[in-house]
Amino acid sequence: MTATATAGGRAPVEPADPAIVIPTNSKELEEMLLDTKTMQKVWADKDSAKEFMKNYAKTFMEKDASLSVQIKEQTQLYLAEFLTEQREKNGAAPLDLTVNDVARMSTSRNGKGKIYNKRAPGAALDKQYEDTAEFMQAIWHHAGSLPDADSLRNKVANARRIQNSFGSTVPGDGGFLIPETLRAEILQVALETAAVRPRARVIPMDSLRVPIPSVDDTSHASSVYGGIVAYWTEEGAAITESQASFGRVMLEAKKLTAYCEIPNELVADAPAFSAFLDGILPEAVAYYEDVAFIGGSGVGEPLGFMNGPAVVTVSRAGGASTVTWPDLAKMYARMLPASLGRAVWFVSPDTLPQLLQMTVSGATLPIWLTGGQGFDAPTLSILGRPVIVTEKVSALGTTGDVNFTDLGYYLIGDRQVMQATSSPHFKFSTDKTAYRIIERVDGRPWLNSAITPKNGGATLSPIVQLT
Repeated sequence: MTATATAGGRAPVEPADPAIVIPTNSKELEEMLLDTKTMQKVWADKDSAKEFMKNYAKTFMEKDASLSVQIKEQTQLYLAEFLTEQREKNGAAPLDLTVNDVARMSTSRNGKGKIYNKRAPGAALDKQYEDTAEFMQAIWHHAGSLPDADSLRNKVANARRIQNSFGSTVPGDGGFLIPETLRAEILQVALETAAVRPRARVIPMDSLRVPIPSVDDTSHASSVYGGIVAYWTEEGAAITESQASFGRVMLEAKKLTAYCEIPNELVADAPAFSAFLDGILPEAVAYYEDVAFIGGSGVGEPLGFMNGPAVVTVSRAGGASTVTWPDLAKMYARMLPASLGRAVWFVSPDTLPQLLQMTVSGATLPIWLTGGQGFDAPTLSILGRPVIVTEKVSALGTTGDVNFTDLGYYLIGDRQVMQATSSPHFKFSTDKTAYRIIERVDGRPWLNSAITPKNGGATLSPIVQLT
């Protein structure tokens, strides 16, 4: 590479350092990443790295405009049309969101903003209970022995009347509908420990099945949108018909059941019970959601991004059970350019010894030991993107031990209904109460296939795995 790329006659896109040439395709990007001297310039600081990623994405999209159009269509236009159809069909349904609603749900990180939905069935129960512990005590079989038994009894009766009014909306599991404020608090705390939900696109569901439109597009070699072509014709010449091929991603809420056994003495102690529920329950929900959203099979559970149809795999350069710098460079180059600013790495814990000691050709120190400091090192990142270390991906040496993923292309369908049930019978002999909490969610990748760019280069995807 000797010159900065241009597109459509426009001026070159210049990086922060004019000496750095912006790659125009994934192959050129891979070559640049393997050049130690260039890498040192690009990742000299956080600002220069961001500048490079922005310029690379812009150059790539300008060179292959059809790729940019497709991405925008799939992430904006069709979702907007789908929400509009739901509004026209159902009126003031949970999916009838205003621009402000969407912005708040997408960006808020405090309070109830990202989780809470005022139209969810449980919202009618808001302000019924002080906290999760009081709700759990109210549905406890020994609630009559508590000091505030009369108040709890009245709250349960009122809650049951409200829940019955949602008979056609709330699944009949026989449990008690959890108020929306409490459901939001549980999931809000879970967001702090979850890996997938905070980064994915969460779609409120007002029914058990929700279809999300998508474009069945696999290659831009001869057409876009799965069949649309454009060509130059003479006046009066015959026009060849073309038609886009559309598909859909079906979200079908699956039942996630959380089960725990709690000593009756703990249930009766409100402060201790509240501390237990507020800490343990959200972490447990987040853990099992992540397991499914990452590696789920799609049969009776969500389809994890590791098993999605749009996955792109990169073969190891150093053989089995190894992770090398060329592997990471190839994975980075196969990511959709527009996703480089938000994609994250998911790695197995047993890959860390190799990652932490990894060197780039010509370097004398591991790449993470900046300035030779092995202590107080910065947060782990690869090429400026965060590294999430998790046991929920594959083990070292198997496909998916290292993943580079843009979760903006992962859809989570949230039924926004959570129910709780207690049983005094199952653990009667041990003086424990068994609690069961049920939520209904689904998840699956949005794209149905990787995309072949117009120049015929290697396929690109928001989900890249090492194999």
